[in-house]
Amino acid sequence: MDALERIKKQVTDNPIIVYMKGTPDFPQCGFSARVVQALKACDVPFAFVNIFEDEEVYRALPKFANWPTFPQLYVKGELIGGCDITLDLYQSGELQKMLAEAVGKKAA
Repeated sequence: MDALERIKKQVTDNPIIVYMKGTPDFPQCGFSARVVQALKACDVPFAFVNIFEDEEVYRALPKFANWPTFPQLYVKGELIGGCDITLDLYQSGELQKMLAEAVGKKAA
């Protein structure tokens, strides 16, 4: 399975997944850290891929969604965006609703 097929499987198999630099417990860039903070504040489970641990995914992901930067947040198979978009959605309350729906949880 090549990197693009792996990415497609990951975004299909996980209702919420973030491709980030580092891990949720040890983010390795400020943008990844802020996205993880927003996700954790929404109190829903999410998957992650540390792009530093998979060189093929790191190189293929910008081609997969035509989005050049990291982190990248996917919900129900769709690219939501990077840090700025995620934080804007969080501040407006839309992210909480979107994530709750993705995992079948009632929005707070």
